[in-house]
Amino acid sequence: MIELLSYEFMQRALIAAVFVGLAAPLVGIYLVQRRLALMGDGIGHVAVTGVALGLATGTSPTWTAVLVAVLGAVAIEVIREYGRTGGDVALALLFYGGIAGGVLLIGLAGGTTANLMGYLFGSIATVSQSDVVQIVILGLVVLGVGIGLRPALFAVSHDEEFARSLGLPVRLLNVLIAVVAALTVTVAMRVVGLLLVSAI
Repeated sequence: MIELLSYEFMQRALIAAVFVGLAAPLVGIYLVQRRLALMGDGIGHVAVTGVALGLATGTSPTWTAVLVAVLGAVAIEVIREYGRTGGDVALALLFYGGIAGGVLLIGLAGGTTANLMGYLFGSIATVSQSDVVQIVILGLVVLGVGIGLRPALFAVSHDEEFARSLGLPVRLLNVLIAVVAALTVTVAMRVVGLLLVSAI
């Protein structure tokens, strides 16, 4: 077993798995408390468009996925806060529009959906050195926010009225939870995949 760690790909896989294993449950606690357990799944769908955008433009799929996922997470939070009866429909369109947008962008760029498979389903054994650096950076940001703002995030997640009575910026903290969830999804996409990230 220890001999396996002498291989570089196993070392990279272990580092990536540790950071994903720390970041995902930390954010998941707040999402479950807010009854938004499927938010990770939705952001994963939106991040597919970011990955496709990165592959189509020749830039880093991880960083374009971060950008698109953060924008999608903020949109989800705005819909959640202000949406009325059409909120469910708007979220469904956003979620599944993300996958459709990714396939469309790959098609327009002349690629195939096979290019997306490593991001949709993950492949921990093929994590590269640059992937590890990106996972560590994003993981540290998630851990810093999740642990550093733990009392405020817990208060907002548990009872928004109570948090407001304490003078906490509830709207900002709600958006921050959504953004951290988006970062967590992009941290996990190379390890477990965008379609499976909500499971952790």
